[in-house]
This record gives sequence, C-alpha cells and structure tokens, in this order.
Amino acid sequence: MKECMWCNDHSAKDITKTGYWELHDGTRALQIKEIPAVYCESCGMEYHEDEIVEEIEDQLMLIDTKKLNQVLTFKELMAQERFLKKNYFKSF
Repeated sequence: MKECMWCNDHSAKDITKTGYWELHDGTRALQIKEIPAVYCESCGMEYHEDEIVEEIEDQLMLIDTKKLNQVLTFKELMAQERFLKKNYFKSF
C-alpha cells in the first residue's frame, strides 16, 4: 500500500485506468488504456501520478503522433520510436 496524495491515508494501491489525451497540435484526442494509476480505498480517489502524466506528455512531444492509432495502451505509446532523446521544450 502507498500513501494517497489526496487524503494521506496509507490504503492506496496501484491500478490501471483509461485516459484521454488531446495531442499538442489540437488535431485529435487519443484513448490510452492501461495507464498506471492509484486508487485510494479510504477516500475513493483514482488518479494518475504526476510522473506518469509527464511521461505521457513528453512521449507525445517526441514521437510522430500521425502514426498512432486512436486507441492504444500505455505500453504501446511508450514503445513508439522517438525523434529526439528528450523534451527540449520543457523547462526544468
């Protein structure tokens, strides 16, 4: 079990969820299945941790999104070949 970022209870557990992401150019949205997420049994909150959201955002900046299917899994997204090694547009 892990600590819930909403209620700080230690009854949170790892799950997977489906999420929807709009591409940075605004041309379409993707359905991404099996995204790592957290579910808290205490408060009922389900959420994606910031690190996972950042991974998805970075990956979508670094790949040819025109080649993506409308629906894919998190693992399929992360396995896409990158144009660049890292997101140079992100400020640190």
